[in-house]
Amino acid sequence: MRCLGIDFGSKRVGLSYGDDLGVATPLPAIVEPDERQRWKVLIETIRRRQVTDLVIGWPLNMDDSIGPKAREVEAFAAKLKGEVNLPVHLIDERLTSHEAEASIPKARRRDLRGSGIVDSKAATLILQDFLDQRIPLPPVE
Repeated sequence: MRCLGIDFGSKRVGLSYGDDLGVATPLPAIVEPDERQRWKVLIETIRRRQVTDLVIGWPLNMDDSIGPKAREVEAFAAKLKGEVNLPVHLIDERLTSHEAEASIPKARRRDLRGSGIVDSKAATLILQDFLDQRIPLPPVE
């Protein structure tokens, strides 16, 4: 299993990678200004890393309802599945961006926002959640 974690955004796409070891690692975010360029980089990353599963953050509302952003992610996931024909897993991502941003000192947050670091940290949290559900921890002796 080679998973690509994705925190989809209209300006940046955060990425992370994980495999059978069960550890999600951040990758550089896709920050190209043009949507077509971001798509091309994403597809190249999937092929270059020989990804077997796509894990995409699904931004449900706090009341569990599906809002406009979640529908946008669903459309993105369907398009991506059609392009690469891989399993796509939508994972509840509520508060992951907040948690990722909270891990960065306040003084640096504004400077790092456009870099995609926060987005890739969020993708790492999303993927780690997925991996934790799929790969059980060994028993404690």
